[in-house]
Amino acid sequence: MTATDLRGQANQFVESVLALKPSIAVFDCDGTLWSGDAGADFFYWEIERGIVSREIGDWARARYKEYEIGKVNEEQMCGEMVTLNCGVSHEVLQRAALEFFDEVVSHRIFPELQELTLRLKQQGCELWAVSSTNNWVVEAGAERFGIEPDHILAACVHVEGGCVTDRLIRVPTDELKAVAIREVIEKPMEAVFGNSVHDQAMLEMAKYPFCVNPNPDLEQIARQRGWTVYQPVQ
Repeated sequence: MTATDLRGQANQFVESVLALKPSIAVFDCDGTLWSGDAGADFFYWEIERGIVSREIGDWARARYKEYEIGKVNEEQMCGEMVTLNCGVSHEVLQRAALEFFDEVVSHRIFPELQELTLRLKQQGCELWAVSSTNNWVVEAGAERFGIEPDHILAACVHVEGGCVTDRLIRVPTDELKAVAIREVIEKPMEAVFGNSVHDQAMLEMAKYPFCVNPNPDLEQIARQRGWTVYQPVQ
């Protein structure tokens, strides 16, 4: 397929969503708005830069290896990737996330998804991001898609005295994504976009479910259920 064909395919996807004129659209982030796992990337990036102590960094690396072999579940690991920052300045983490996103993730943005979100916003669509990645990185990235900080449901903790605590507010993954949507957004879901089985619960809530850059397991489910599957150009 030529570059022209791919661009035409991207344009067709964007226009097909816009034609639905959804009043609300919810997006997963990692693998959906941009490629790769920004949550895991930031995890290693901040450890390498000494944002957390060497002792905590060594523990966290070993913990992530346990997660990779199935000894720690998704919700627990995503939560610990946030709480490991206990005691760190919230402002420091926000600045670090902006630097990280510019340096590591910005070139991985799917251009047609960025175009789609910005044009949906122009149409008056209410945009939300729901992600198990930490809120600092999601906020840094979602801004480029026209998604406001108060419309982000990501892994986050309470902040006290300007510093991060180890008390979780939420870790939206799997069914907990649907729970967060019901508790916070409290509106019927129209367009929902995700890329993995961790997004299945919120995709099932949607009038129009879109599987973007889907993992094989989600793609199989999507084909069975007749959900739209789209593979970004990048």
